[in-house]
Amino acid sequence: MSVFMILRVQGDPNTLERYASSNAEMMQRIAEAGKAAGAIRHAFGGGDNEIIVIDEWPDEGSFQRFFDSQPEIPRLMQEGGATGVPQISFYRKLNTTDEF
Repeated sequence: MSVFMILRVQGDPNTLERYASSNAEMMQRIAEAGKAAGAIRHAFGGGDNEIIVIDEWPDEGSFQRFFDSQPEIPRLMQEGGATGVPQISFYRKLNTTDEF
């Protein structure tokens, strides 16, 4: 059963959106590398001085290997508005009848 990875970091969501728009090629490279490493779903979210990443992966190890091997992710975080240390949590995907 797959896992959800939630990365939370303090930062400005508007800065991230501007950075992603201005660096679309790099963002796409990272996304394609994630897919090749096994990522099933990926999205960013933003709130009050917080940026989150919500991914679905086959397992924790697949995500960790990808994350640790990506030289562009630290640059993306630094230049994209992150101001704190990312906190990463994993959650087991539950098998329920209301999923869509």
